[in-house]
Amino acid sequence: MRNKFDRELDKLNGELTEMGELISERIIDAISAFKHKDLEKAKMVLEGDDEVNEMERIIEKRALKLLLQQQPVASDLRLISAALKMITDMERIGDHAADIAEITLSMPKFTKDDTFDTIMQMAALSIEMVKESIKSFVTGDLSLVDNIREHDDKVDAYFNEVKEDVIKEFKSSDTNPEYAVDVLMIAKYLERIGDHAENISEWVEFSITGKHSNN
Repeated sequence: MRNKFDRELDKLNGELTEMGELISERIIDAISAFKHKDLEKAKMVLEGDDEVNEMERIIEKRALKLLLQQQPVASDLRLISAALKMITDMERIGDHAADIAEITLSMPKFTKDDTFDTIMQMAALSIEMVKESIKSFVTGDLSLVDNIREHDDKVDAYFNEVKEDVIKEFKSSDTNPEYAVDVLMIAKYLERIGDHAENISEWVEFSITGKHSNN
């Protein structure tokens, strides 16, 4: 019975890893579509959101089945509980990638100015945070959790920088208000992606140590 339970746990771990890789690809594609005004790629990201949602349902079903099949030991319970929390954050990251793609479809091509450069730096760091949070889960490397917290502070600083730039642009008579709001929303979605990546890393820490940073 325990061997079967362990095999199901392995499948759960594999599916979590697969979902993590999938959302990483979605963010990369969404930012690439935005950067190059690639409407076909943006549509692909939007259409792929259903795949992320389906993976969430599959993993949730497996996790709940594991909880019901056999009384898990403490370490099993931590892993399964963390998995249920992680997939919620992963699904939200997928949603935000789709949000960025949706904005890309309706906004004009981004002007290559200082704000553009800041958003590209912010995007690169947010993507790295997602990848590191998944890597921390796969490898059990808790040192990555501290790295992710530091990265999140930088992402927040980038967001504040973009916000200040947009406020200045609003004061300019030749600025399109809708365009400025779109820019700010993309920055906000990247900031939220960073927050969700940090959440994932903290649930990884909980699954290994039994301690959560917010506790």
